[in-house]
Amino acid sequence: MAKSHRKAQDKGAGLGRSVVHRQVDLDEAATESMMSKQKRRRVERTVIDSKERYRLITERAADVMWTVDMNMQPTYISPSITSLLGYSVQEAMAKPMQEIFTPVSFKHASELLKEELRVENREQKDLARSRTLELELIRKDGSLVPVEVKYTFLRDSQGRPVEVLAIARDISERKQAQEEAKHSTERLIRAMEHAIQAMTIIVEMRDPHTAGHQQRVTQLACAIAKQMGLSKEQINGLRLAGLIHDIGKVRVPAEILTNPNGLSEPELMMIKAHPVLGYEILRAIDFPWPVAQIVLQHHERMNGSGYPSGLSGEDIIMEARILAVADVVEAMASHRPYRASLGINKALAEISQNKGVLYDSKAVDACLTLFRDKKFEFERHVKVAASLENIYQGALQSWSRFFQSRQQVETSLRVLKEL
Repeated sequence: MAKSHRKAQDKGAGLGRSVVHRQVDLDEAATESMMSKQKRRRVERTVIDSKERYRLITERAADVMWTVDMNMQPTYISPSITSLLGYSVQEAMAKPMQEIFTPVSFKHASELLKEELRVENREQKDLARSRTLELELIRKDGSLVPVEVKYTFLRDSQGRPVEVLAIARDISERKQAQEEAKHSTERLIRAMEHAIQAMTIIVEMRDPHTAGHQQRVTQLACAIAKQMGLSKEQINGLRLAGLIHDIGKVRVPAEILTNPNGLSEPELMMIKAHPVLGYEILRAIDFPWPVAQIVLQHHERMNGSGYPSGLSGEDIIMEARILAVADVVEAMASHRPYRASLGINKALAEISQNKGVLYDSKAVDACLTLFRDKKFEFERHVKVAASLENIYQGALQSWSRFFQSRQQVETSLRVLKEL
């Protein structure tokens, strides 16, 4: 009896424990479910917040953001398209890209896409890479707007490109500023050229027997430089240096410059000082090219036998090496107070025989090509009839315009007055 009672008690106790355990499991499951729901709601809110932030960013950004599929068809365009091109989003979405880009810009964008797809075939590639192009878009009214467009791929979960994200920024103001800077630079260069021409005339008025020498040397030197493939900037600097390469002769007495009877050793030393004197005059002027250095080195020779510093080879800047060849050819082919013209054939023979010794080989080859193959001829020099006072005033005005925004205007004007 007692034994069966104990069994009943044990069975009841076991059933109670089982119920308790089931209740605990149910409570834990309910808690876990509630936490899972809360986590899911937080994730959903995060996704919603992220989408909202993305929507706000794209809709309020000044830059236009759009996506296109791999066939260059638009899949999304941000509202800022209206301020950039005048189209509504719906209008822009309905237009093919060929009608929004200019033909040249569409071609560039298409070529970029093809190039980037070729990169995709490589094993090693940067999946986050981007490219930037300057293109032109067509506004609704038909006018053009320059834009800077940054391109990158949007990828699927396997990293494969599925769309192109493009962010376009209006660069009209930047382009306008660049154009104004270009025109300003051109005006400064023209003013500088006028001043250089005035300085050239000053030299020639003191030595009329060599009138036109600097212009002719400059003509040949620039032709040689072009034949050699020098940059436009280098040729511009060479042209200005050539026009005044003998400016140092303004410090040499006129009777020495025009002496038809030969020079004494001291007089010859004074003549040989003109590159240094020219350098001293020009070094205070802030040219955008090494004009003073070219003038200083135009009598140096490849083997070190020149003057004033005995430089050789690569120590002589290329523009000076070119000017040296042009100077010798023009001088030998022209009349001088102490001799008649030796003729162009002797001048070409001189540089040919001393190619690589006295004169730069490439410059000599270019010069020979100009005369023998391209029939180069010196232009006739036209004398400028102007008083010294007019020359000074023109030079002063030109340099004043050139340096009006610089502290060196006073130095430059003083240099010209000293001439």
